[in-house]
Amino acid sequence: MIQLTEIQKVFFQQIKDKLPPNISFVHDISEILEISYDSAYRRIRGEKTLSFEELFTLSMNYGISLDTLFNVQSHNVIFNCHAIDAEKLTIKDWLYTVLENMKMIKMSKTKDIIYAAKDPPIFHYWQFPEIGAFKTFLWEKTLFQFPEYEEKLFSLDDYDQEIQKTGEQILAIAATVPVTEIWNEDTFNITLRQMEYYWVSGLFKKKDDVLLLCDRVEKWVRHIQKQAEKGFKFRYGEVPEGLPDSYKFYVNDVVLNDNTILVKTDNVTGCFLTFNVLSLLYTTNPYFTGHIDKYLTGLLQKSTLISGTSAKERNRFFNKLLSKIDDFKARR
Repeated sequence: MIQLTEIQKVFFQQIKDKLPPNISFVHDISEILEISYDSAYRRIRGEKTLSFEELFTLSMNYGISLDTLFNVQSHNVIFNCHAIDAEKLTIKDWLYTVLENMKMIKMSKTKDIIYAAKDPPIFHYWQFPEIGAFKTFLWEKTLFQFPEYEEKLFSLDDYDQEIQKTGEQILAIAATVPVTEIWNEDTFNITLRQMEYYWVSGLFKKKDDVLLLCDRVEKWVRHIQKQAEKGFKFRYGEVPEGLPDSYKFYVNDVVLNDNTILVKTDNVTGCFLTFNVLSLLYTTNPYFTGHIDKYLTGLLQKSTLISGTSAKERNRFFNKLLSKIDDFKARR
């Protein structure tokens, strides 16, 4: 019984660590379980054992793996799923989910992200409103085929400022969290292929927009290169300031990445997987995250670090990307 009491206390501590400072811990528990404050306090202190139904309700609500609590080594893995849907989870909702996750990561005393990037990590898009606008439109019209976009053409004049604001909040937090990114040339190439598809398909409303977008993409790549050189992230156009060695940029030419994101915070390791490009699966299952950690560690060993030092390799990599942009502009 003593062991179960201690496990219950650890469980509630994990819940508390997930909550923003402005949210009342006891109030949240009492509302979710539909019990009084006094009953919530007795469960939090371990004076009353949680029922199976209560344990399940809280674990699902807060996204806490019970395997983590009981150290169960199982081949069955439970994921929280955030699937983009025109009626249930829009791009705005999805971005807000990303923002809330970033806030929780930031609140942790220790934090680190490893991102095996098939596409440029989401944090980067919001350096330039034009890039955020293009990506958002592409996701809503082409990937998820939202009905209201069926007849629409892309125009920078129609961009949703609320989406940009949320994206900038994500960007601001991301600049404060240590991150290791693993890229290859295809990580960037997908953006140019998407622009090419829109151009050939006549989905740009104005030619000026594609030319402006090309200009912003070139500035974007140069800024990512500058961040890799400095070893930390910062906003475009601002004085370069940041936590030294908090941005590690690796290049891997052997493996095609799959947007696997490993997040280490305090005593919890979580993993985000993407499906259908953007939709998210998340788990803290130790069996699963342990395998992901081992795989990413091995992948890093087979990759080349080009941030901080290795100026020659860094310039070689980014010059290839800039050359591809020049080729794209020449065909317009």
